[in-house]
Amino acid sequence: MSAVPIPYFLMLAAALFATGAVGFLLRRNLLVILMSIELMLNSVNLTLVAFNRMHGGDQNGQILAFFVIAIAAAEAAVGLAIVLAFFRLRGSVRSDEANTLRN
Repeated sequence: MSAVPIPYFLMLAAALFATGAVGFLLRRNLLVILMSIELMLNSVNLTLVAFNRMHGGDQNGQILAFFVIAIAAAEAAVGLAIVLAFFRLRGSVRSDEANTLRN
């Protein structure tokens, strides 16, 4: 069984990151924006693990990917709490209505 070449992982990570960036820039739903950020962070994790596979002697890519996963979990928890509070206040999760919180 042959191993999958590193450029395939990098192309997949680039496609995932581009999908997340497009979702972040074009969508107005806060939940979709949070999922797009998670998708971009997971593509970074895939890149880190792929480069770690290329340099097999050390585990720096794996360790950094673990920290990115921890940051992504904290971001998801805090982001979801903010979205729930915003929904209770405004009854909507559209990012266009967030500027009305200043009044």
